[in-house]
Amino acid sequence: MSAVTIYDVAERAGVSIKSVSRVLNGKPNVTEALRRKVEEAADALGYRPSLSARGLAGGRSYIIAALVDAELTVEHWRSGRGNDYLSRMELGALMECRQAGCHLLVELVDVGSATLERDILAMVSSLRPDGLILTPPVSDCAVVLDALDRRGAAYVRLGAETEPSRGRRVYMDDHRAAYDMTTYLARMGHRDIGFVVGSPRYAASRARREGFEAAMARHGLQVRPEWIADGDFTFASGLECGARILSTDPRPTAIFASNDDMAFGVIQAATRLGLSTPGDVSIAGFDDAPGAQFSVPQLTTVRQPVAEMAEAGARMIIANAQDAAHEAPRVREVAYVLIGRDSTAPPAGRPRT
Repeated sequence: MSAVTIYDVAERAGVSIKSVSRVLNGKPNVTEALRRKVEEAADALGYRPSLSARGLAGGRSYIIAALVDAELTVEHWRSGRGNDYLSRMELGALMECRQAGCHLLVELVDVGSATLERDILAMVSSLRPDGLILTPPVSDCAVVLDALDRRGAAYVRLGAETEPSRGRRVYMDDHRAAYDMTTYLARMGHRDIGFVVGSPRYAASRARREGFEAAMARHGLQVRPEWIADGDFTFASGLECGARILSTDPRPTAIFASNDDMAFGVIQAATRLGLSTPGDVSIAGFDDAPGAQFSVPQLTTVRQPVAEMAEAGARMIIANAQDAAHEAPRVREVAYVLIGRDSTAPPAGRPRT
């Protein structure tokens, strides 16, 4: 049996080959009636255009490339804990790509590599993607942005904190989210609050620390250096930082970690020191990783809408590829949600304010 071709689809739909091509390649200014007629004919015949054929017809590759941090991804893989951020980002982007008939490729990027610029340009030349989704810290890396701008490649920056007017951007307010979480703890009655900082390679780490410090100042609370520890977004660093902070005398009644993995490490550190959570120390995180609602105790955290950010970013890239002249929004802010769970409570003997 011979393979179904675009000619067969055109004949069954009763339209021209050009009309079929416009529908299947997602071109603008196609009526809903024509789109439905062509799609029904293609479905009935089981026709699926190949990527190469579509690319030749429309000058597109139908590939969206997502660039993710190699160092943290590999570290999570080696620890056996997985990378929740990557999983949620992939899901959000995949859902949007699937609807548009595009394919998502994920590439690991080492932002500290001496050959970073050459590697980025080689990847773009090889894949010819319709656009790129840049995730932190790649989305804040000047070397990557400069290379893509010189190449004329379309990209969207997820969670970018620096140069906010550069390129397309989808973000949430990390500073405000950290401010709100610190305020949440302060209003519970906590006056002695520790903080675990994220990886210095991520601009969001600085934004979250500054949000924490701003809230502490707003509520007249002292930021004590011995209660601040530098982590790197991994469980192991949370365990180490938690042990260090909780071994001080006096120790804080609450600790806010810059992501959930580190918060889980802090909870483990408290347990090893014979401290209960939240009886002896309240612990909060940031991300709302899947494990946050299943941990013991369930983790108070900030829900970072990673999947929604990736979905919106993919939509921007696809819209640009379909019609580069179309003036679609280039910046979108997505909302975070503070979720109070069992890992936080008012400190013993001190009422909620």
